[in-house]
Amino acid sequence: MTGEYGGAAFVLVYLVCILSVGVPVMMTEIALGRRGRGSPIDAIRRMASESGRSPAWSLLGWMAMLCGFLILSFYVVVAGWSFAYLWKMLSGGLAASSVDDMAAIFAANNANPWSLGAWSSLVTLATMLIVGKGVQSGIERSVSWMMPGMVIMLMIMIGYGAFSGGFSEALAFLFAFNAGSLSSEGMLAAMGHAFFTLSLASGAILTYGSYLPREVSIARTTLTVAVADTLVALMAGLAIFPVIFANGMEPGSGPGLIFMSLPLAFQAMPLGTLFGTLFFVMLSMAALTSSISMVEATVSWLTDNKGLSRRAAAWGTGIVLWFISTLAMLSFNVGAEWTLLGKHFFDWLDFLTSRLMMPLGGLGMALMAGFVLSSEALREELGLSPLAHGLWLFMVRYVSPLGILVIFVDALGWLDIDFAAQWPWLLLALAVMAVIGELTRPGLRRALSC
Repeated sequence: MTGEYGGAAFVLVYLVCILSVGVPVMMTEIALGRRGRGSPIDAIRRMASESGRSPAWSLLGWMAMLCGFLILSFYVVVAGWSFAYLWKMLSGGLAASSVDDMAAIFAANNANPWSLGAWSSLVTLATMLIVGKGVQSGIERSVSWMMPGMVIMLMIMIGYGAFSGGFSEALAFLFAFNAGSLSSEGMLAAMGHAFFTLSLASGAILTYGSYLPREVSIARTTLTVAVADTLVALMAGLAIFPVIFANGMEPGSGPGLIFMSLPLAFQAMPLGTLFGTLFFVMLSMAALTSSISMVEATVSWLTDNKGLSRRAAAWGTGIVLWFISTLAMLSFNVGAEWTLLGKHFFDWLDFLTSRLMMPLGGLGMALMAGFVLSSEALREELGLSPLAHGLWLFMVRYVSPLGILVIFVDALGWLDIDFAAQWPWLLLALAVMAVIGELTRPGLRRALSC
């Protein structure tokens, strides 16, 4: 996305959106999870009950849990690409002389349902094996070596990039701000990505929040996650773009950058097979840890409410996941003609989750925390100073909802927003929303509580 939307301008807007939309909503989800001590459904229902509100608010938990599961249903196919390319890199299956040849390899990989299905099934199997072992024995132990391993490999690739001949161009591309590249489309993409990169409204953060010890600061935890997430993203840029620039390739080639341009660049560089292997190991580990987080909410709910052991819940979930992900995988080959309103099954899963369920879920979480739930309960759970709590409250009541609404309306194509040109009007809309919201807060609270 950084390559597609102009580099530093995109990075700057992304950072602003992380602070204004991502961090407040993430703090809310962690607080709800820790206070409710359960799956998204159970945690929200308990919080609503404690605040004297309708248990119908637990529908947000249902939507978050379903959203995470549906995302994973097509995500395992994408993760399968990473594992497939790791094998191709090791076995010499990425020998090509042009981007067109690499594109043909990518197309052939997707056209074979047996190969593509095997790799996505491998991701499903590995995810369920880890999740089935539990939070500490499975998830924590696996992530505790996978994440540091990924960072180490990134550092090795950055070290190579520093001597590749394209490092200065990469630095300028990522950090030299050019207002002319700040397009409306890029600003909206940055806002949407800031929301999605933190896994908000997909059940993962709320569920992980339920495991957070009471003595741990939610604000510090949230900022640590947001900073780490952003630093790793910037490190990935410093690892990838020097290689791209050193080989005279186009940085704005979208998903093809990973599976077409970059393998070709690795092939042209000294020790390319080694660095290419390191890169796809890193990508595969990142994909696997994301898969783990997205299925945890469903497994947690099954163990808490259906009396299943964790292992049985994981494998039961895995079987259902495998069937749905197989339909998503077939969208690239034998099911390429199976469309509804011009979209394949894979596309529909992506559209329903990223364009509808996540924005609506995030909006619901923000409004519920800002206007519906007990202010005292959230104040106690967050443990912020009066000034910091007031800032968080303003963000979840007005700034985050407005940002999410802009993402939602733009994604559906209901309104052509020139964000780069109309940001003053959006700031005015925010101010008007805040004034009206504060003046009508008792009535708004009653309306939302119905």
